[in-house]
Amino acid sequence: MNSSNNTININQTLRETFGFETLRPGQERVIETVLNHRSCAAIFPTGSGKSLCYQLPAICLPHLTLVVSPLLALMKDQLAFLASKNIPAASIDSTLSREEVQSTMEGVRSGKIKVLMISIERLKNERFRQFIGQVPISLLVVDEAHCISEWGHNFRPDYLKLPQYVQEFQIPQVLLLTATATQAVIADMQSKFAIAQSDVIVTGFYRPNLDITVAPCQDDEKLERLLSELQTAPNAPTIVYVTLQNSAENVASELRKAGINAHSYHAGLDNDIRERIQNDFMRGEIDCIVATIAFGMGVDKSDIRRVIHFDLPKSIENYAQEIGRAGRDGQKSDCILLANQNGISTLENFIYGDTPEREEILFTLQQAINASPQWEVVLSRLASESNVRQLPLKTLLVYMEMAGVIQAQYSYFADYRFKFLRDKQFILSQFNGERREFVNAIFQCSPQARTWCQVDFETLWAHFQADRQRTIAALDYFNEKGWIELESKLMTEVYRVNTVDKPIDALANSLAQLFKDKEQSDVERIHRLLQFFESEQCLSHGLADYFGDHNAPSQCGHCSVCRGHIAQLPKSHTQQASASEVSAWLTELQKKSSTPLSHNLQAKFLCGIATPVFTKLKARSLAGFARLESAPYAQVLALVESLNGSEEA
Repeated sequence: MNSSNNTININQTLRETFGFETLRPGQERVIETVLNHRSCAAIFPTGSGKSLCYQLPAICLPHLTLVVSPLLALMKDQLAFLASKNIPAASIDSTLSREEVQSTMEGVRSGKIKVLMISIERLKNERFRQFIGQVPISLLVVDEAHCISEWGHNFRPDYLKLPQYVQEFQIPQVLLLTATATQAVIADMQSKFAIAQSDVIVTGFYRPNLDITVAPCQDDEKLERLLSELQTAPNAPTIVYVTLQNSAENVASELRKAGINAHSYHAGLDNDIRERIQNDFMRGEIDCIVATIAFGMGVDKSDIRRVIHFDLPKSIENYAQEIGRAGRDGQKSDCILLANQNGISTLENFIYGDTPEREEILFTLQQAINASPQWEVVLSRLASESNVRQLPLKTLLVYMEMAGVIQAQYSYFADYRFKFLRDKQFILSQFNGERREFVNAIFQCSPQARTWCQVDFETLWAHFQADRQRTIAALDYFNEKGWIELESKLMTEVYRVNTVDKPIDALANSLAQLFKDKEQSDVERIHRLLQFFESEQCLSHGLADYFGDHNAPSQCGHCSVCRGHIAQLPKSHTQQASASEVSAWLTELQKKSSTPLSHNLQAKFLCGIATPVFTKLKARSLAGFARLESAPYAQVLALVESLNGSEEA
């Protein structure tokens, strides 16, 4: 397809299908690159039309466009938009019935569906991989593509496997979409998908209408400062970001007392309540949302006049994403950070808590090898046995896949239980002959304890040769009919264990190093955040530069630095303890454990970093737990090592 034909095709499709006359900056370059059959990365700010970069090519390309997206809500929004333009698109996700999934798969297989949206987890299912491997795919689109980089702010371990899937399914090209990728993340994405430098398209990050202020502020001054900011325009649409759920509740309550129409929003609220609050805010019935980072994805309200950070954001990337929700209508909007250094050690401690020790990695590798040829993993159980928290354990399992130790096969729920909503005899009366005998066998092999009946799949197979899949299909059917209430739990991931040439010790060392590198990168990200807020250079310029936009003015004239206010963030008070106190706390902890605890575990205990082993030891109830949580982890570890001497405890 030559370039002039491309242009005609693009403009015609843009008008006829989407009803737009012109493309925004960057969109045309991305779309032309994709239609010229080259892989491409589009780094566009939030709200600048990334989705059209795959939606338009999807119509022009001969085969399926497969979109990997991390959020169900975003998928639903995009599917609704595609449906409004009569573009045949669908998703396969957890909200669909078995029949709906079958119908979608048939539509994909026949070529009727042009765009299929899935979560990354769907690719862990061997049956889905077999299905999609038989479908010709023109383009893989990776939404929120920064998730693929361990150096990104929102790393999702399963994204690491995407380059393997590109080869496995013979996908000729990829399109990576993100709003927040640093130079290091862009370089990482490029190398993983072999994207040429000229096909990385970064549009301007600089927003001339955003006024950025860093306001140094002690914790006990924050509420008063927040109120004075809000009272300058009490009804202006505002988001206040906090770190913790109870902070969201408390701050919203205080604002309401002061006459501000404010509501809290966080992951602890029921879905329907969250949806109602979000919709009321969108309609202008709520003026101020006090939210954790659970709020914002997919929120496209153009007239947000203020984004105020009551607590430090987790990273520059998070900060950019959050202030990016202000002023999308192009009107002046204020972005204010009420900042001190309290909580820095807490942010760091989360990172140290997510770094498994070499011995814990070795234990996990040994578990896999001992289970050969097939390894069944219940994440919560393995986390408890290995003492690796669940999120880093997921990362470790992906690293083990990348090293060729294991290969994901499929997942299933180990436990099913149900309670009768209709009489057992009534359900049996709906069936005849062999089917009735089969249903009766399910009930016989599901012993009842008070209300709930636990399904015993082994007995069902041993006595009635009743297949597990057929049993689950029957229970799903009863549940849909409203005859029973069905619950499933204990998700079990099944892996094939491969023969590995590398010695297990060497493998453990190399995997431990990967985690150490990631730990260092994440800690450096927190320090870059502080450096940015205390910078002597224009904040707008620094932010744009961080994301690869080198065309922003060196002095914007609408940030606190340009106004002559260079921030010095107040330092937090670090907890102190005498060597004898610390030694007594650690002795008490060690008494609880039958095996010696490593220096790292002792430091985690003093810093209040939760691990599965501390749950078993009931460590939270001990006097020393979290007594040094405001002290830097490295300092606490050094103290532990000096108390124990140079030899590992």
